[in-house]
Amino acid sequence: MAEAFSKLFGFAINFVYFFFKLKKTENKITFISRQSNTPSLDFCCLINELKKNYPQYRVDVLCKMIPSGLSGKISYIFEMLRQMKSLASSRVAVIDGYSIPVCMLKHKRDLTVIQMWHALGAVKKFGWQSVGTKEGRSESISKAMRMHKNYDYVLAPSRKTAAFYSEGFDISLDRIKVLPLPRVDFILDGKDRKEEFYSLNPHMKNRKVVLYLPTFRSGEAMAASLLKKQFENKNEYQLVFSTHPLSEVKMDEEFSAKGNFSSYDLMKLADVIITDYSACAFEASLLLKPLYFFIPDYEDYMENRGINVDVKKEFPSAAFENAEMLADAIEKNDYDMNSLIEFKEKYVENADTNSTENLVKFILKQM
Repeated sequence: MAEAFSKLFGFAINFVYFFFKLKKTENKITFISRQSNTPSLDFCCLINELKKNYPQYRVDVLCKMIPSGLSGKISYIFEMLRQMKSLASSRVAVIDGYSIPVCMLKHKRDLTVIQMWHALGAVKKFGWQSVGTKEGRSESISKAMRMHKNYDYVLAPSRKTAAFYSEGFDISLDRIKVLPLPRVDFILDGKDRKEEFYSLNPHMKNRKVVLYLPTFRSGEAMAASLLKKQFENKNEYQLVFSTHPLSEVKMDEEFSAKGNFSSYDLMKLADVIITDYSACAFEASLLLKPLYFFIPDYEDYMENRGINVDVKKEFPSAAFENAEMLADAIEKNDYDMNSLIEFKEKYVENADTNSTENLVKFILKQM
């Protein structure tokens, strides 16, 4: 039933799109995302660079999450029409996740689609890698919705990650370009908001900040509670949570930071960083601060979802299934920095402060 509806839906939107395609193609770049209702850091970096140095090109930015509930999903159709209208007159489309109009429509030949995935890599399996698994999507629905089709290029931060992306996006390696995301520039710019942070959180000033950045998944509440128990009475350390926007983890005031600080801001000022299967591990590695992996559900996750980067094997001295052992390792402060450097260089190549400029030049080549 769902598969038949998807095919009918695809036919209907392609019929409408045919009339949009009668519009003349412009020197325009369209940015589309359903990851949030505002442009991401990566989008903002690219857009600012384009407007500053290449004002001759028009830029359209269409960012909107699909609302919950039936009425919300129906209302999203109007957003899709806006996206279709913009795609029909663009030379380049840049997206950071699955986009229904991009993947399901038959586009003009002069449109180039660039997939700039919303993460700096993939620790866990995703897309076509996870289809058919317990936490993955249905194969029939994925095919009917043409998941990750119509991409001319996919950006990857390293050759190693390109192999994962080839599987996840079901695309040949020759269409994957090794170009780090613009956020790398922000992470490595040498600036931080420590003064502002400690003015709003004075009780943390003389303590070591341990930042916890979990991925969104089932079982994250259990992992969070185990960490809270280990750090609630350690006066030398301050555990701070920065969870996924969709997370259901209860944000206790004791483990929350006041102020509007992004996960990137918090990474810059943290003394220690803990994550799990999140791609933020690659971002954190750029800062060369002690990075740990807390994976109490490792066996279940391997069975139900699967991972590309087996941190227990690649980084055994920093991967823990037991919260008490993790806390002890942090206190001992005997960290294997050489393994962290190897991890960083393996998964984020050519990390410097020219990522935005290099990517804009690549986009303009497609114009």
